[in-house]
Amino acid sequence: MTARPFGIVVFGDVVDSRHDPGASDWLRALCADLDAAYPREARLAEFAFTQGDEVQGLLAPGADPFLAILRAALAPEARHLRWSVVSGEIEAGSGPATERTGPAFHAAREAIARARTRRDGLIAITGDPDADQRLADLGPLLPALLDDLTPRQREVARLILLDDLRRSDAAERLHVSRATVSVIADRARIRHLAGLARALGAMFAEGAARAAGRQRTAGSGSAAGTGSAA
Repeated sequence: MTARPFGIVVFGDVVDSRHDPGASDWLRALCADLDAAYPREARLAEFAFTQGDEVQGLLAPGADPFLAILRAALAPEARHLRWSVVSGEIEAGSGPATERTGPAFHAAREAIARARTRRDGLIAITGDPDADQRLADLGPLLPALLDDLTPRQREVARLILLDDLRRSDAAERLHVSRATVSVIADRARIRHLAGLARALGAMFAEGAARAAGRQRTAGSGSAAGTGSAA
């Protein structure tokens, strides 16, 4: 039996989108932004969104799925989203993420449903129990902190975290003093947000690699056993 490829499935569901007539246009712009942000080799499919106002992405193993959460939360006129991020097997195919399927997609769908029920902002699953426990404890902090940002804090955070500007350069871009940017950045806890996103990315990558290694080993052992029996 041919082994399925691995990927990282990312679902982002706009909260209360039924009362937001502009959600679809915003998601269309977000998908274009995410496609541009991730190098082609980091994406297994283009980002797309469903009629239910849910953005879906499919990333290559080793890509950082939390960049998508940061970019969505720091985008102009950002919407409140809840997220599921799952590493696992996918079905080979083509087209955007909304046209793909496989075990990881099914797991991401179940996870986003749990997130709605539990009112969690993020559920991340690698398949490694140790990593998943740590992600369950720390993962929801990222969207919670991002959702608390004011529009001005979000603008400064985008310039510093996503555009990689120094505070002095961000101040020049915004036509304010460096001291003003520093006050905004400190109140937004931008340095802590960056550290949390990096830590979550490292946990996820390590857990996904361990889970994939165990699954491949198990598959090789099963194939070897079948060959011996024959």
